[in-house]
Amino acid sequence: MTARDARLHAFRSDLADARLKGEVSADRFVAGRPARISVSVADLRKAPRPDAGVNTQALFGDDVLVFEDSAGWAWIQAERDGYVGYVADTVLGPREQAPTHIVSVPRTFLYPGPDLRFPVSAQLSMGSAVTVTGAAETRGTHYALLSSGQALIAAHLQPAGETAADYVSVAESFLGTPYLWGGVSGFGIDCSGLVQLAMRMAGRDVLRDSDMQAASIGKPLDPGPDFTGMRRGDLVFWKGHVAIMTDASTMIHANGHTMLVSREGLKDAVARIGYLYGGPTGFRRP
Repeated sequence: MTARDARLHAFRSDLADARLKGEVSADRFVAGRPARISVSVADLRKAPRPDAGVNTQALFGDDVLVFEDSAGWAWIQAERDGYVGYVADTVLGPREQAPTHIVSVPRTFLYPGPDLRFPVSAQLSMGSAVTVTGAAETRGTHYALLSSGQALIAAHLQPAGETAADYVSVAESFLGTPYLWGGVSGFGIDCSGLVQLAMRMAGRDVLRDSDMQAASIGKPLDPGPDFTGMRRGDLVFWKGHVAIMTDASTMIHANGHTMLVSREGLKDAVARIGYLYGGPTGFRRP
């Protein structure tokens, strides 16, 4: 049997994705049931327990495959990046209408109707997918309407399929966002989550964790003497960490030092991080 990364392939000793039959050993193989994330942010956990660690998250409108639904927990795989984990089964809904728009600002509000004075129904992160069925205007503010009657600020959405020109600019819009281990949203995000979401908004789906990104995004890069070969958009990797260069000498990253998405000089970061974790392990140019 070929070795498989359990983060990206749904298999256990008792149950596995039917697409892996002949490649992994399991007592039973099942086809995944299509479903869609129906809450603002869903935590994907390592185990079906509320105290289990969060590996990553899925956003409103993300499509998933469900391989098991038992005792309040669903074992799923996110279709966009392939990540496997356990979610509370209450975060899942059916796939009905295809999404028409994507939230294009770090955070926005969902209202019960087209009026910003209404109590907020929910909050959505950049990258969330919605199906717009109508439009309305109240006191000069334009709203996008969903089939549920709920409303979003129209200017906070972009048509599905439209992409940002510069993924670094997307990442920069998250400056000041709290650091959250496993986070992938405008409410809390980690280093590789920032890379993934920013690139997603620029039309490029990449893998989730920093080790996956270090092995798969773009091409390896020689930073040159004293890092003189770096430019905007390049990625710098440490063991378990990644940062995005905003120019030849400055980077942006979600980090546990400031507990925010923040800017930092590359040389300063190398010195600071090296004291505890060693130097950069690689550089890549997307």
